[in-house]
Amino acid sequence: MNVKGLATGVGSLPFPDAEKAIDLILRYLPCAPFWPQLPKCDMREGMIAQFSENLPGLKIDGQGLRFAPVDKEKELEVFYERFIEQDLPYFKLNLDFSRGLHAFYRRLKAMKTADLSKIKFIKCQVTGPFTFCSGINDLDGKTILHDKVLMQAMVKGLTMKALWQLDYFKVFGKKIIMFFDEPYLTSVGSAYTPVSRNDVIDVFSELTESLKPSGCLVGIHCCGNTDWSMLMDTAGIDIINFDAFEYQERFVLYADNLNRFLKKGGIICWGIVPTQGYNPNQTPEELSQKIKSGLDILVKKGIDRGLLLERLMISPACGLGTLDAQKAEGILNLLDQTSAFIRKTL
Repeated sequence: MNVKGLATGVGSLPFPDAEKAIDLILRYLPCAPFWPQLPKCDMREGMIAQFSENLPGLKIDGQGLRFAPVDKEKELEVFYERFIEQDLPYFKLNLDFSRGLHAFYRRLKAMKTADLSKIKFIKCQVTGPFTFCSGINDLDGKTILHDKVLMQAMVKGLTMKALWQLDYFKVFGKKIIMFFDEPYLTSVGSAYTPVSRNDVIDVFSELTESLKPSGCLVGIHCCGNTDWSMLMDTAGIDIINFDAFEYQERFVLYADNLNRFLKKGGIICWGIVPTQGYNPNQTPEELSQKIKSGLDILVKKGIDRGLLLERLMISPACGLGTLDAQKAEGILNLLDQTSAFIRKTL
């Protein structure tokens, strides 16, 4: 699969207006557009709250998202009944939690056949289970990462949220990329986390096993540094998305694992346009040269340059939801220009 220079987004945008967000996505990312998460619309579109609906024990009220079960065992029982039945509508992302998703669907429905033909991939996303569970405390004040029963339920619930999206967007007949956003993976290996390398491999092996029959590509996004080998070595992961602007020098240290990942069909999505470090004077030439310097290192370590280029996507380094609107549009514009530059020159 040749995706050289293909650009997509991470997920969140800072616009309160879904139509404005989708206008920009289709203008700057026409080949791999994504549905936008819009945290400035509503607290329910926050990274964790957005995927919490109908998951056991989770409630949203004036205090935000909380673990506040009325009857934990009963809620788990209902949840597993729905899960075993594979009741996709029960796990849908309703309008109040995802204005961007539903507006994006309506826009695609309204597009002409010629415009839809430009789309190579539809990119969807779910907050990854480790990040999701690290953001919710149990009744004792500890994150539910420490509760194996709740953690397993949330993994299954988030899997169903992904499967619902795959089913919802299949009407367009496009290859779907399903990303799991996992900034928490930067903590793996620390003495302060209950999560081990094997835990990550086990959880994502379970997730991909559930999703792959749909024919989608499964991606993992982490905007900090982590043990990249655990993702490269997990069966079923197709795309790894990292912050190439800040962490490229560390990422290329995993050349042996990366070589195996690429040879089995993997894709690297280089988060080359900085988010916090963005300035309007940055150019496609500068960003492309930075990627080239990383490619040169990997080629010296024995990876085929043609394979690296064939499996090279790009994105912003992270989500744009916390930025101002002008900066977010500037980043998308620079991403589009960099995509075109890579396709022509690298």
